[in-house]
Amino acid sequence: MKIVQHAVLPLVLLLCLPAWSQKGLTPGEIAVGSCSALQGPAGALGSETVLGAKAYFNLVNEHGGVNGRKLKLVSYDDSYEPEKTIACVNKLLQEDEVFSLGFFVGTPTGAKAAPMAETHKVPIVGFFTGAELLRNPVKHYVVNVRASYYNEARTMVDNLVGVVGAKKIAVFYQQDAFGQAVLEGVKIALSAHGMSPVALGTFERNTLEVQPGIDKIKPAHPDAVIMVGPYAPVAEFVKRVRAEKWDSLLLTVSFVGTEAFAKTAGVDGNGVVITQVVPPPSRTDLPLVKQYHEALRKYFPSTAPSFVSLEGFVDAAVMVEGFKRAGRDLTRDKFIAALETMQNQDIGIGMTVNYSSTAHQAFSQLYPTVIRGGVAVPLKDWAALKH
Repeated sequence: MKIVQHAVLPLVLLLCLPAWSQKGLTPGEIAVGSCSALQGPAGALGSETVLGAKAYFNLVNEHGGVNGRKLKLVSYDDSYEPEKTIACVNKLLQEDEVFSLGFFVGTPTGAKAAPMAETHKVPIVGFFTGAELLRNPVKHYVVNVRASYYNEARTMVDNLVGVVGAKKIAVFYQQDAFGQAVLEGVKIALSAHGMSPVALGTFERNTLEVQPGIDKIKPAHPDAVIMVGPYAPVAEFVKRVRAEKWDSLLLTVSFVGTEAFAKTAGVDGNGVVITQVVPPPSRTDLPLVKQYHEALRKYFPSTAPSFVSLEGFVDAAVMVEGFKRAGRDLTRDKFIAALETMQNQDIGIGMTVNYSSTAHQAFSQLYPTVIRGGVAVPLKDWAALKH
């Protein structure tokens, strides 16, 4: 009998431990870990995403935290390199012992982080990527916020074909999981119109070697080119094709990093269409966007508003709402369950969150924009793009 008592006692004690005995959770703090590109050709994307998340966390902490706990964000650079992401996640889980993960940047990096989150049963919320591999099939601990690349590709293609009248659409894309994710979305969207890409051109991640891709696309004389990459190589592509006097419409997805792209491309960026997954930062009529501006002025006064940091702010708002709903007796599984109760939930950004156990993407709405005078303005009429 004594042997049975000794075997059962540790289990009984474990079951009686308070919620804050979990890693990354104390009576006064919730630790969240992030891996993103803080350096290199995509560095502005990670820096802005993390800044937006920090701004929201700071705002919450100033008002007492979440259910009595302050939020702590531990952020490291992975330079948009998948192998560095693996090391970063391991560090966050094993050394920093965070409660949850969030605010990751990129598809190839997300493709490494998501399985690790599932294996370790650690929630990961908010990816700066619309890749389908993070959405289907649904992964219990992986929670997306933004619309998908399929959403963006379909919006571009349907309007190019149905409104603008484009007959030949080419794709210039990063040769990795990110590029393939958007390319697949474009192919699916084109197939609905009985079409396929007229030409394909590629470049390697974290490089500006765009000329081989240009050379492959140029002979097709496309009506439009959908560009897939971060701001630096996409800007390089735009500059070169403008110099060659191409007459093609140029479009890119939200991952580009709008403000960094506009700055890097300069006057050559004018006329480029970018699909956005959050409203323009100028939409201060929306409560959460107004709050975002207030937080930037207070905590990061030298930082200009941007689509990227606003997305980080929105991701953080969704995460915090999950923490609130999970209550004081917080656990990782309660956190996921709490997020899944967010249905038709207005968080003050003009879009409603819709999660469930079978759907881990909050939004599907898009905001098409076009660069005018170095600034992204709403694209209200696709027909205006006709030559």
